[in-house]
Amino acid sequence: MRRHELTDHEWELLAPLIPRAATGRPRAEDRRVVNGMVYKIRTGISWRDLPERYGPWKKTVYTRFRRYALDGVFTRALQEIQARAEAAGEIDWLVQIDSTIVRAHQHAAATGRKGGGTGDEPDDHALGRSRGGLTTKNYLACDGKGCPLAVLLTPGQRHDSICARPLLERIRVPRTGLGRPRCRPDHVIADEAYSPLGFRTYLRSRGIAHTIPEKADQRRHRHNRGHRGGRPPRFDREACRQRNIVERCFNRLKGFRGIATRYEKTATSYEAAVTIASFLLWARSV
Repeated sequence: MRRHELTDHEWELLAPLIPRAATGRPRAEDRRVVNGMVYKIRTGISWRDLPERYGPWKKTVYTRFRRYALDGVFTRALQEIQARAEAAGEIDWLVQIDSTIVRAHQHAAATGRKGGGTGDEPDDHALGRSRGGLTTKNYLACDGKGCPLAVLLTPGQRHDSICARPLLERIRVPRTGLGRPRCRPDHVIADEAYSPLGFRTYLRSRGIAHTIPEKADQRRHRHNRGHRGGRPPRFDREACRQRNIVERCFNRLKGFRGIATRYEKTATSYEAAVTIASFLLWARSV
């Protein structure tokens, strides 16, 4: 094993989930090709600069990466390792949600697709203009131990409160036996950006307890309305202190240089890279 490659334990978890070709010529060794993908994401280098030991970058490594990304191979791998953790009772359903801005490299902006997205690819490729320039916003839901449960990508200027509900609806942890996937957290912790009434109402409708501080302007508006403003939302200060767990999870994900800066042109490829990094974080904990 070389630096930035899969350990034996990580490959043992991932190998059964890699599709096998039933017919055709013998292909390049799966572990070598996947190591090339992981090396690229960890270092942030260009695809064409991959070391030759991983095989032809375009015909083998990149082509297979795109195929796996479009087929959802990495998403299923992440759900599988989450299912194992849930069966062992290792998932803490005290869920934290938050977002982080990722600068997009100039190469990521050169999509060359004037007609917008196709299939699962959004029209804007999850690229937008914010104060930081051309950016993508990563939304993350992690469990109480700091392991990723769901990821959502949007343009950088999108407000957090708009994406909170779609993010939670992406949580889907399958059961190893019978039963539907678990989609509902026990408790959600978030910062003030997620304090609008609509999101609180959505959480109550699903029976999800939550700890979200109230914004100053919302508190002032409620006071100005007097008894018609209603009671202040319940707030657990001790639970709110655990919100730093999601920040630490972001920090671990951004240890992958290909995640900290977006180099991928399409949102599908960049989300696949984030999913691989999330899988590797889970692999360290199971």
